[in-house]
Amino acid sequence: MAARVILSMYTEEKIGDTSPSSGLLDALERPQKIHRVVQEAILLAGGAVAILLQVADPGVARGVDDHSNFAYRPLDRLRTTMTYVYCVTFGTRDEKKAVIEMVHRAHAPVNGPGYSADDPKLQLWVAATLYAVGIELYQEMFGVFEDADAEAIYREYSVLALSLRVTPDMWPPNQKEFWKYWDNQIATMDVTDNAKSVAKDLLRNKEAPLQIRLVLPLVRLTAAQMLPDRLRQAYGLKSSKIRRASYRLLMGFTKATYPCLPKTIRTYPMKYYMRDMRRRLESTA
Repeated sequence: MAARVILSMYTEEKIGDTSPSSGLLDALERPQKIHRVVQEAILLAGGAVAILLQVADPGVARGVDDHSNFAYRPLDRLRTTMTYVYCVTFGTRDEKKAVIEMVHRAHAPVNGPGYSADDPKLQLWVAATLYAVGIELYQEMFGVFEDADAEAIYREYSVLALSLRVTPDMWPPNQKEFWKYWDNQIATMDVTDNAKSVAKDLLRNKEAPLQIRLVLPLVRLTAAQMLPDRLRQAYGLKSSKIRRASYRLLMGFTKATYPCLPKTIRTYPMKYYMRDMRRRLESTA
């Protein structure tokens, strides 16, 4: 189905209205190929990279730094993001409606001088990072998509943006246009003190549980190698021949082993977060 046909299924929502339109919910029932990507646990390995890319936008950085607390609740943003991503792609119509309304309510108070969590441009960038990081990791593990599948998955990823105030005309119509948008964003991003504060809490979190602190060296290594050079340098992350070789070794080992894991293991995080979401929805019913 052509990109514009899919996008035209969505109707715009007014800022301040937490209830998603029926047109949006109709369209959210249609994605199929995106399941193939989103269900894979390997995408969680790019969580830190996606966050660092997101907060490279000064508006996102101010909102996260002013209204989140990575130091004391490092797993909250991961839980919120993955619940949203998994629900929008795998949930029932009622579950999607409930989660979208929940996200809109959570975003409503997140605003201040120069930023608002309901700003469609900021939401577009957040969704773009989820697509770019997710597709890179998936193809690293399983190989590059055929052109038709690549475009279909790209079109379906638009649901992550369009359920967050982004209007259909804002999501680039094809991959070529998306990467033009992406390159322009990377070239013009400004890593502010707010972004560096978030990065410190994310990558060097002394308040995190021990099991998280133990894997932070790998998180820093992955983030440094996956980020574009300009942003890596702005965040003060180091790269060297030894670090690059270590990253290639890590990715080579992961690529050789991860696809061989049983699907039940590779999809466990998706099932876990979906169960968690359903428990929370039941408790508020």
